[in-house]
Amino acid sequence: MKAEIIAIGTEILLGDIINSNAQYLAQELAALGIDMYYQQVVGDNERRVMHAFDEAYSRSDIIITTGGLGPTDDDIRKEVAAKYFNKKLIQDSDSIEKIRNYFKFRERTMTENNLKQGLIPEGAIIINNDNGTAPGVIIEEDNKIMIILPGPPKEMKPMFEESIKPYLQEKSDSILVSRVINILGIGESAVAEEIKDLIDTQTNPTIAPYAKDVGVMLRITAKAETKDEALKLIEPIEVEIKNRLGDNVYATEDASIEEVVAKLLIEKKLTISTAESCTGGMIASSLINYPGISEVFLEGAVTYSNEAKHNRLGVNNDTLNKYGAVSEETAREMAIGIAKTSKTDVSIVTTGIAGPEGGTLEKPVGLVFIGVYVQGKVTVQRCLFKGDRNKVRLQATIKGLDMLRRILIK
Repeated sequence: MKAEIIAIGTEILLGDIINSNAQYLAQELAALGIDMYYQQVVGDNERRVMHAFDEAYSRSDIIITTGGLGPTDDDIRKEVAAKYFNKKLIQDSDSIEKIRNYFKFRERTMTENNLKQGLIPEGAIIINNDNGTAPGVIIEEDNKIMIILPGPPKEMKPMFEESIKPYLQEKSDSILVSRVINILGIGESAVAEEIKDLIDTQTNPTIAPYAKDVGVMLRITAKAETKDEALKLIEPIEVEIKNRLGDNVYATEDASIEEVVAKLLIEKKLTISTAESCTGGMIASSLINYPGISEVFLEGAVTYSNEAKHNRLGVNNDTLNKYGAVSEETAREMAIGIAKTSKTDVSIVTTGIAGPEGGTLEKPVGLVFIGVYVQGKVTVQRCLFKGDRNKVRLQATIKGLDMLRRILIK
């Protein structure tokens, strides 16, 4: 069974909004074991939408459309779908009542054009929308299926979860299950080289590497009749990859590096403080994303100037004058200073040149020294990151957290 996604809306073509619905639906269809080889984006134009339907049905069994269900004149999707299948549009009394109640409950005035959303192609299956006014629609005709969903993700996603997914599950004889392995400290090409033989001989499951902004993700996907059967196919491949990549694997599934580090600190009952220069509080902010971090996170300082490094952290002026703020020596004293004054077991510090200006031949833009203090021992790494100011700061944040992770797991 093959499906195709058609996003309808001129605003998507113009780049005014991102087509996040297609990403979500593609992942959900894959999890259901439904193949998808094509996606389309088409503007609010009847002729072009009709052509998109023709093209999609020439190669797919199921069309899932998003957008074009609103009350305005350019929201034409149900009208075009009805015309495509030669069906009348009829007013559905239940849908009309729900639309009226939606506005009444919110104490808002309903304009008459909203009643357009209660028009349904004759014989279609109506899908309730508990988060908006436009109901969804399923049309089954000549062994083809068209699923019409609203555009706003807050309406589309719950509708898919609650109604469309069970509907499609009944029509699929297999499911796809994926496991994700998250990797830091080694690039995509190096990861691919380490597991080249596994990729070259893959059948079921399959392995797909993806480069992220920082780090690499491997997705292992298996197809089977049940989830348990799929997981049994995945398990030996996952174990083998973890054995090969070792400490470079920081998490499975969607766990972030800050979540992994926060859990380790809490499990080990280690308190932490941070002192940041070029990252400007990003490490502290990342850790604070994790609920429960207050058990161990005591203090975060942004010590941007030399005066702050000296006054708040106790970095020696001789060190600053001799080696400079961006140096291994300064990072080391920063790490000791924030841990000592905050009375924490652990600290992470950064000092560097995020750019776009301020670099020299000896200390170029992207140079960052990261210090990690753990119960009296300090580790400092010299890092040279590429990219714009924000990317340098992000990479330094992730690197600092990963340095601490590697120390804690050993």
